Amino acid sequence: MAVPKKRTSKSKKNSRLSNWTNKANLQAKRALSLAKSILSGKSTSFISNTSEEDNIKES
Repeated sequence: MAVPKKRTSKSKKNSRLSNWTNKANLQAKRALSLAKSILSGKSTSFISNTSEEDNIKES
């Protein structure tokens, strides 16, 4: 016969949710920072080849 599992405590549930939310916030912050650096042209960690895109749009 099946036996129900023990219930996870609220503190453990909240801790896991907080961890997941903080990871998502960190990734969003990094993505925004990278986007800002690309737009400003000061990015050293991201290489984009805009000249090819410009040539395709002009054709």
